[in-house]
Amino acid sequence: MPVFQFKSATPSGDIVEGTLDAPSRSKAVEKIQSQGQLPIRVEEYRAKAEKPRFKLARRRKITQDQLTVATNELATLLKAGLPLERALSILISLSQEEALVDVLTDVREQVKGGSTLADALDAQEGVFSRFYVNLVRAGETGGALENVLERLSEHLETAKEIRDSIVSALIYPAILVFVALLSILILLTYVIPQFADLFEGAGQALPLATRITLAAGEGMQQYGWLMVLAVIGLVMAIRSQLSKPASSYRWHGWFLKLPVLGEILIRIEVARFSRTLGILLNNGVPLLKAMSIVKDTVENQVIAEGVDRVAGSLKEGQQLAEPLAENAKFPPFAVHMIRVGEESGNLEDMLLQVATLYDREIQTGIKRSLALLEPLLILVLGMIIAGVVMSILVAILGINQLVF
Repeated sequence: MPVFQFKSATPSGDIVEGTLDAPSRSKAVEKIQSQGQLPIRVEEYRAKAEKPRFKLARRRKITQDQLTVATNELATLLKAGLPLERALSILISLSQEEALVDVLTDVREQVKGGSTLADALDAQEGVFSRFYVNLVRAGETGGALENVLERLSEHLETAKEIRDSIVSALIYPAILVFVALLSILILLTYVIPQFADLFEGAGQALPLATRITLAAGEGMQQYGWLMVLAVIGLVMAIRSQLSKPASSYRWHGWFLKLPVLGEILIRIEVARFSRTLGILLNNGVPLLKAMSIVKDTVENQVIAEGVDRVAGSLKEGQQLAEPLAENAKFPPFAVHMIRVGEESGNLEDMLLQVATLYDREIQTGIKRSLALLEPLLILVLGMIIAGVVMSILVAILGINQLVF
């Protein structure tokens, strides 16, 4: 039977750690709850967990995964009825990341000094987003901080799942391209030059394809370092362009016009916009203030500028749906659902539904695109490698014919 390690909180706020036998994680949680304790962490025991982990370098930034776990645990502790200061102290004792401990300790000290949690989080520059801070502030104002933190945790977890699915889907094409380029590089820099002396001594005019291949191999040998520098320079130039507001805006507009990628990027921004705005409205943040927060969460500058214009239209008394269609490049279906939400007085729930639908469309679109991209990459890269090999074989066959 599996063994589970657990950390739980007693009604008095003390932390209990230990192990127990259970057929599954859910049964382990039930056992802990039957003892009158609140489960905080329940993980299957692994032998390697007992080994000390050596840190090569100190983390200087809190990752999204750490923030998601901390938010979920804080929500759990507050739902158990623990005071905020006590809940933060428990989180500090549970955390093994120095950067997270430092931030939580500073937050706890400010809360002790009379600051609200939102103000304490806002004081940690660059750690908590404006969206996170304002949602916490809305929860404190409405007396539902634990519910807001639970929603925040769900939001962060959903964003993580989408990000992980995209990264996982891109792993195979990336490996495919890397292996193919490495094979071409080895052919041009090592294999092809071996035939150069043979062809020169044959005294025969080489086919055009062979001459091109030999020239490419010679060029890679002599000027490969220049090509590497050129690639590095190109990457640095693009990064420089993206760091400048005017040129970055042009690049973001160009990204949206790409045949397949542009549609996926629009769906990603629509899902992010809808989920963020829906959560803010659902927790009592006024629409105009929520729009100013949402603008900071949209990454594409063209759409962000459109959202800013939408906020201006709202100040003039217009509804949300129409300006979104005109200014923010929102798809007709999303606009229609938002319009229905406005007319029915259920805008926040409709926005969350839009986010869920477009999350599914994003994953489906990525899978379909990669299903087409993978065979295309195999075909193109295979043709390049086959062309290099055939150009050499043709020349060798020509030499053999002269000999015989």
